[in-house]
Amino acid sequence: MDKLKEISIKKAGITLIMGVFGIFFLLPFIWMVSASLKPEIEVFSYPIQWIPSEWRWENYEKVWFGEQPFILYYWNSIKVTLATTFISVTVSAMAAYGFSKIKFKGRDVLFLLVLATFLIPAQAILVPQFIMYRYLNLFDTHIGLILLNSFSVLGTFLLRQFFSSIHDDFIDAAKMDGASHLTVFRKVVVPMMIPAISTYAILRFIWTWNDYQGPLIFLRSEELSTIQLAIDKFSTSSGELYSLIMAGSVSAILPLLLIFIIGQKYVIEGIARGGVKG
Repeated sequence: MDKLKEISIKKAGITLIMGVFGIFFLLPFIWMVSASLKPEIEVFSYPIQWIPSEWRWENYEKVWFGEQPFILYYWNSIKVTLATTFISVTVSAMAAYGFSKIKFKGRDVLFLLVLATFLIPAQAILVPQFIMYRYLNLFDTHIGLILLNSFSVLGTFLLRQFFSSIHDDFIDAAKMDGASHLTVFRKVVVPMMIPAISTYAILRFIWTWNDYQGPLIFLRSEELSTIQLAIDKFSTSSGELYSLIMAGSVSAILPLLLIFIIGQKYVIEGIARGGVKG
């Protein structure tokens, strides 16, 4: 009984400590939301006024319906991010299945070569990518930007580790029933690995949504700009109006919060499953 009480006290202490750290991590976001709803004169007031004396909801109206076509930039980011995430998850999952469950000559060597490409910094291949995109007429297009992040070595590696945990008996049983590799992949492997696939999908969504380098280099047309380029342009055009900049930043973060809230149970389950052998 004393041992159970001791364990409960330890858990309560750890929970309290994690809660305090969680609050500290949330403070910058809380300040950003607060600043986005304040009059400009109160943004940097000291001591900090966490609750605005006057709620300025029109800050968001100025961002969304002002001089910059914020809605268009938002739609561009949603379109590019969703397409990139879908293609990347599909390609990475299929490659992970091939490298983990299909036996062929040179499989492990080929996988090592694929992993070796991860050692090359992304900045080192920007110039060849730029030249290739100009040659293929993919420069300054959303299709080119989507293809840029649709093939991920890291995604293949992560999913392969999860797929390797599936016992071969499940696949052998499906093959005995006449299932092809594509059928096994769709009807056996994918349903069993939903948490892992969802975890990578959320990570890919976040990485693509926050990507600034790709759109900056491979897009030139104003009407093709994504939300990250929009925030940069908005910061420049707004000058010292930090309340409006914070309103734009909060708007840019909302999809990420929504995606994580919806998929957090899959992330937790995926991490838990990744720590279990067999």
